[in-house]
Formats: sequence, structure tokens, C-alpha cells
Amino acid sequence: MSVAAVHLGLYEKALPPSLGWHERLSMARELGYAFMEMSIDETDQRLARLDWTRDERRALRLLVEDSGLAIPSICLSAHRRFPFGSADPAQRERAGEIMLKAIDLAQALGVRTLQLAGYDVYYEPSTPDSLARFRDGLARAADLASAAQVMLAVEIMDRPLMGSITKWLAWKRDIPTPWFQVYPDLGNLSAWGANVPDELARGIGHIVAVHVKDTRPPAGSDPGQFKCVPFGEGCVDFAAAFAALKRLGYRGAFLVEMWAEASADPCGAAAAARRFVLGKLQEADW
Repeated sequence: MSVAAVHLGLYEKALPPSLGWHERLSMARELGYAFMEMSIDETDQRLARLDWTRDERRALRLLVEDSGLAIPSICLSAHRRFPFGSADPAQRERAGEIMLKAIDLAQALGVRTLQLAGYDVYYEPSTPDSLARFRDGLARAADLASAAQVMLAVEIMDRPLMGSITKWLAWKRDIPTPWFQVYPDLGNLSAWGANVPDELARGIGHIVAVHVKDTRPPAGSDPGQFKCVPFGEGCVDFAAAFAALKRLGYRGAFLVEMWAEASADPCGAAAAARRFVLGKLQEADW
């Protein structure tokens, strides 16, 4: 496998939100990316995608076909606002509804993977009860996804609960379905001080894709920085992580995760990020 054959994608939020899907897909392809990851986050604007009509879904499928750029995954971070672990039954009901609609949307669009955020709660205190509710919610979600043949993949997160693949594996033992897997984020793994090659080795049989971003670790009262860190200015040893993945036989996708608001020139930043990542892959002898 050569660097030219690496399946490298771009997060939707790396490009200006003012772009329509035709422009967004065309721009990502012009920048040299092979696919794009859609976001359904906690904003009303992106949550509305869950209620797209048949015609709206068909329109996006046609744009994908015409562009030649796939959307194989959705970052479903809407559960940050409506978490499975909430003490509020109405919030939990909404979390379940979001999950059902997201699986339905994934089937309609041909999306293969729904990435879930590894938070029991985000705007509430985490408690043993919230963790138990989160476990129940994940198990129900995995049952639904299994029936629909849609992959659920939990991201390694910017909070300790799901801050390593080792921690995710404890949840996997409770949810053994093959439709429940892990989506490591090299930045988050590194920021929590994990031995990244060892962590990747522990999870290699369960990794569906890999998020690529830089981070700065927490230290004392400093909470660290888990997003919008320019590539090469954080703590991630990309070459070591890529080398470990190659040794382990990983042949899956890499997703460049970045945010348009971090740059005055988002397209230029996305192009530079691609060059940086490909350079590190070459350094790791891909």
C-alpha cells in the first residue's frame, strides 16, 4: 500500500458552513480528499437533517454520485445535547428518537458508520446512575443498528470516560455485537497521555476508522485543547501512530478533523492539513 492509496477524508466542519452540499463535495474533491464525514451535531440546523424528506435524501445521494466523493460516515454528536444518561426522561426519549432517525437516515443515504460521542452526559453531572442509563442507551442503540446493518462506532473522546481504547473495551464487553465498534481519535488518545501504539494494538480488531487531529494535553489547572490545534503544534506523534497502524495491518480510512472557524482560509488550511498528514504517512513508510 502506498500513500497515494490511503483513504483520506475530510470532516464536514473543516469547510465553511455557508457552502451547500454540491459546493462542499466539489471543494473536498478539489482539495484531494477521497470522502467526507457528515456532522449531525446538537444545533437545530444540523438536527433538522434527521427529518429530511425522501426528495432531500435522494438529492444528496445524486450529488454524491455525481461528485464521486462518498459520505460513508456521520459524526452523530447530537447526543451531547440529548444524552442517553440524562436524569430527565424527556431528554432520554429524545436521545432514543435521534438514534432511530439517524439509523434510518444512514440507511437512506448509504452511510455505513454512525460515530457516537462517548459521553454519558455533557451538561449534567456524571453519576453512577447516568452511567447505567448510558449503558442501557448504548445497548438499545446497538440492537437497532444491528438489525439495520449500520455500524455504531464510539469515538475516543475529550473527556476521561471514553479517553482510551482500553476504556472503550470495557463497554464492548457488555455490548458484544459486531455492529458496535471503536473510532479512535489520535489527538484525544495522545492528550490523555495514552501509549498510542499500545492502545491501537489493543483495539485493532475493532477500529472502523481513525480521526486525525492535533491536541494539547491537560496539565494542572490547564484543561488542554482538544480542537483547533494547528497540525504539528500539539502533542501528537503522528509518524509513530501511523507506523503502529501499518505494523498492525490497518488498512482503513483516516479522517482529517478540523474546524473552519479556526482559520481565515479554511480551504487553504484543509489543503495544508492533507499535505501534512500525507507527509507523516510517508515518514511512517506507508
